Amino acid sequence: MKTLLLALMLSLLSPLAQAQSTPADAPLQFTDAAEEHRFQKLVAELRCVMCQNQSLADSNALIARDLRREVLELMRQGKSDREIKDFLVARYGEFVLYRPQVESKTWLLWFGPALVLLAGGVLIASVVRKRAKSGPAAADDDTQEW
Repeated sequence: MKTLLLALMLSLLSPLAQAQSTPADAPLQFTDAAEEHRFQKLVAELRCVMCQNQSLADSNALIARDLRREVLELMRQGKSDREIKDFLVARYGEFVLYRPQVESKTWLLWFGPALVLLAGGVLIASVVRKRAKSGPAAADDDTQEW
């Protein structure tokens, strides 16, 4: 009786064990070199939503694999690169783009580094001018011991 029950359970679990090797793990097949080039360019511009700083092309995460398949499917449906990016932004937010669009909410991201550099230049210029105005008289001060 136990043997029969065990055999029945194993026969029911057998299809589940075989389902693990699905074609989803198979490498992507491209119709031509142009499709592959477009795909590679597009996934290099998209960020993996799980791996903080990897592109979809570089990531080995399962979600990155799924997103690569999704991108290829959208390409084959005739979607443009802009439409594919808009689709992913709608699902995952601006984070999915390595180069977010210049909008009012991303101005600090785009122009912040230039502002910091400009502020540093102004600060250095003002310090240099103050030292130039104080001139060599400050250097001739013999009252300091060092």
